[in-house]
Amino acid sequence: MKAIRMEKNGDADVLMLTDVPKPEAKEGQALVKIYVAGVNYVDTYQRRGMYPVTLPYIPGLEAAGTIEAVAGTSAGFKPGDRVAYTGHPGSYSEYTAIDTDKLIKLPDELTFEQGAAFPLQGMTAQYLLHAFRKPGPSDTVLIHAAAGGVGLLLVQWAKRLGATVIGTVSTEEKARIAREAGADHIVLYSKQDFVAETKRITNGRGADIVLDGVGRSTFGGSLETVAVRGQVIIFGSASGPADPIAPGSLMPRSFTVSGGSLGNFTATRKELLERAGAVLDGIRQGWLKLRIGRALPLADAAEAHRLLEGRKTTGKVVLKVQG
Repeated sequence: MKAIRMEKNGDADVLMLTDVPKPEAKEGQALVKIYVAGVNYVDTYQRRGMYPVTLPYIPGLEAAGTIEAVAGTSAGFKPGDRVAYTGHPGSYSEYTAIDTDKLIKLPDELTFEQGAAFPLQGMTAQYLLHAFRKPGPSDTVLIHAAAGGVGLLLVQWAKRLGATVIGTVSTEEKARIAREAGADHIVLYSKQDFVAETKRITNGRGADIVLDGVGRSTFGGSLETVAVRGQVIIFGSASGPADPIAPGSLMPRSFTVSGGSLGNFTATRKELLERAGAVLDGIRQGWLKLRIGRALPLADAAEAHRLLEGRKTTGKVVLKVQG
């Protein structure tokens, strides 16, 4: 079968299309024919060596496709079922063998592109707004990279919960997209100081919740921006790892800093299905809209990484594996 494989860590050019053996499902697994794979920042971290993986390695942690075979315990799945998943390596390939308890049934009304777009980023948005401090009408939420894949979902979900949303973006086009998603205020951080602007918008109070998936370039400002008794949640490192902070610095405004990683919030099948179900319900009801920013052929995985790292994308980037 065809797959993107990396033999070493490095820039996007280490991603090579090659032939590898087709996997076989073991007991408790399903063989899934992948139609579309999701591309996420974590893939670039693994490629560069920030998150070490065993080489050679097939990147990708998210996909949608159909079950071709099931081995042993099926967990209610059968050949022909349309499924989606996240948290299992090797999605930049035509097939994968995956434990059935990681699979999510893909509703018929969703395309495979949507199926590859919602699991990681949709469930990330869900837990960030529900597992820490759930915002309400009295809260202001600051969302960095508000036109990105997670950012757009966070904007829509925070507005659904009644919060006032401030989004940071890098370009006028991304500002337009974030506004369309529901952001009340936009800060063009390439021209404006997001700390000063957030303080201005909130009359000096700051944001009750700051959602930071960018890391090094924003985290210091996020700490300055958060309100008294507010919360900063860091869940990504798009610009590199955030600098450490001194615990005593939290005391003057009595705010908290938390770290989020999706795997810790989908650790059980029950949690996985609850979070996935919440995302799918939002999509079905029409208030949560997925934006597929770019859909590239599997062979163009390196270009997908370049676009993502160059901040030249909005919404979700996916790779079309079949067809």
